[in-house]
Amino acid sequence: MSNALSKAKGFKKSKSGTYLSMATTAFGAVSVAKQIKKARAEHDTLRLIDAAVSAAAIVTGLAILYRELKRLGDDDVLLG
Repeated sequence: MSNALSKAKGFKKSKSGTYLSMATTAFGAVSVAKQIKKARAEHDTLRLIDAAVSAAAIVTGLAILYRELKRLGDDDVLLG
């Protein structure tokens, strides 16, 4: 049981965990796209700026996760 628990704790630093993090981060892009669409329709510059900053945060987060994925290489925690 202890071995399974240690593998579960290492999930975040595994390829699978990184892919999951990338997917959830990219899912946030849907919300940002809706926010941009609404801001443009209402001609709300402040909301448009907020959406642009949020989009930049998503892109940066994905870039960091991609870098982490490249660093993992073949050292996947869950594969042993």
